Amino acid sequence: MSKYYTTQGIVLRTYKLGEADRIIVLVSPDRGMIRAVAKGVRKTKSKFGSRLEPTTHVSLQIHKGKADLDLITQVETLDYFRSIREDFKRLTKAVAMLEAVDQVALLGEPAVELHRMLLGALNSLEENDSPLITASFFLKLLALEGSGPIVEQCVACGETTVVAFSNEEGGVMCEIHRTGFPVSGEAVELLRSILGGQLGLALNKPESAGTKEIERLATGALEYLLERRMRTTRILGD
Repeated sequence: MSKYYTTQGIVLRTYKLGEADRIIVLVSPDRGMIRAVAKGVRKTKSKFGSRLEPTTHVSLQIHKGKADLDLITQVETLDYFRSIREDFKRLTKAVAMLEAVDQVALLGEPAVELHRMLLGALNSLEENDSPLITASFFLKLLALEGSGPIVEQCVACGETTVVAFSNEEGGVMCEIHRTGFPVSGEAVELLRSILGGQLGLALNKPESAGTKEIERLATGALEYLLERRMRTTRILGD
């Protein structure tokens, strides 16, 4: 049985190992989360150090390790996402999405749809710095994980006129059953667009009170699922 495998992946994060190496954490369609060592990438003469930075989409050859830490032997850049990497605001949004994926991807478990979603979101962000790109990704990620909020009708009774959102109840609430926190009509329309098959419409919306409301709501919903604060979203909220 071969000790090598090839795959594609998006770099989620990296951290130092020893004096010259790094551990690279990626999400791939066929192997889910991968943790692998890149030897010598912190040296100035490294042949592929710059190819293994967060957000980069790469093709790799990897030597399978004995435990859960593999060894990267070859790397080819598929997309560097230059516009994202050269714009701090876009990069912050991208890193927030990477952090979210890092929290849900599992070692060795195929993640075809998760990888596709993240790659699609990065491509969208590269082309258009939408105010709702990160929030939409969070909401779609919740849906993929089976925890997507109910937004078409009140969770408690099915009433379509809703005025509140509850993480505990899992979606929007009507006036009679309201709990959680209030939501505006604009925010409800955006929620229904994002989760109801009209994502493009939502991503083309200019920044407004409603888009900021959705940012807060989506972040809160994801953090409720993860049971932890997202590091990156604190920067987004500044």
